Amino acid sequence: MSDIICKAIQEQKVIEFTYDGHHRKVEPYCHGRSKKGKESLRGYQIAGGSNSRRVPFWRLFTVAKMGNLTLTDGSFTGDRPHYNPNDKDLSPIHCNI
Repeated sequence: MSDIICKAIQEQKVIEFTYDGHHRKVEPYCHGRSKKGKESLRGYQIAGGSNSRRVPFWRLFTVAKMGNLTLTDGSFTGDRPHYNPNDKDLSPIHCNI
């Protein structure tokens, strides 16, 4: 999955996956290891469901919990407000915008 995530970040392509029982569309910005040692993705969810019902919204996803990951044809500009390429919650960072 890491290869697909990094490819999506490099090409600025929207990804889709299921997470916590919800289908989600996400702009991927930063992929790395969380402070808890889990492969994670910082992304901006643009569509789909969430337990908090806050969409669109920035989120940190645990890669192991992502199902049916798909790279879509949809693209994004990579200039969302409040994005920090030096994400303090991810270290090391494997790939980012």
